[in-house]
Amino acid sequence: MKYLLSLLLLSTTISLSAQSKNFIDQPYIETQATVDTLIVPDEIYISIVLDEDDNRNRKSTEELENTLQRVLKSLNIDTEKNLSLLDYSSDFKKYFLSDRKVLKTKMYSLIVADAVTAGKVLVGLEQEGISNVSIFKTSYSKENELLFDLKSKAILKAKQNAESMVKPLNQKVGKAIFISDASSVSSALQGKVSGIQIRGASSIYGSRASEPIMIDFEKIKFSSDVNVKFVIE
Repeated sequence: MKYLLSLLLLSTTISLSAQSKNFIDQPYIETQATVDTLIVPDEIYISIVLDEDDNRNRKSTEELENTLQRVLKSLNIDTEKNLSLLDYSSDFKKYFLSDRKVLKTKMYSLIVADAVTAGKVLVGLEQEGISNVSIFKTSYSKENELLFDLKSKAILKAKQNAESMVKPLNQKVGKAIFISDASSVSSALQGKVSGIQIRGASSIYGSRASEPIMIDFEKIKFSSDVNVKFVIE
């Protein structure tokens, strides 16, 4: 039994070695290719903090929420789809001196599709006394589809590179026997928008505070890097 088992193990080892050897012994060409592109973000994340103790008109949280809804709907923003509650907290140690109401704080996340709308939101909320607003993230909604497309283009580019290299030798490129890829999404801000925080647009623009704030977002870089081995026929 031990002898038979040893023969089986030896046979398996020889078979695996032969397969590995066949792969290595095949004439092949290895090429690398990179394809990248820059995309304007179409998902802009805005954080909005409603705090009874941090608004100049001393409105309650409920009043601030109603104001928030009114401003966003006036800009044709679907609040049910694009507005979500991030955090809710009540600080029972803080009270209005007049009627001893408990101060409440709520934090919302809003997603808009472009810089113009983001600017209108910032100005509109500032005019209503909601100034604790900041842009904290940008992204692209079709990221996966774009990366798949870049991978396909990178592989085709790798094949074209291989064909151009073997053509002077009167040889042809066959099937791919090995493919690896590395995709990346990057920007200098790593997906976050730093340095853009609006607390009091009127103090910046004065009488022009009603005008939209123009914001330029850095484009997001998407890239695909592939390594392909092709059989040489």
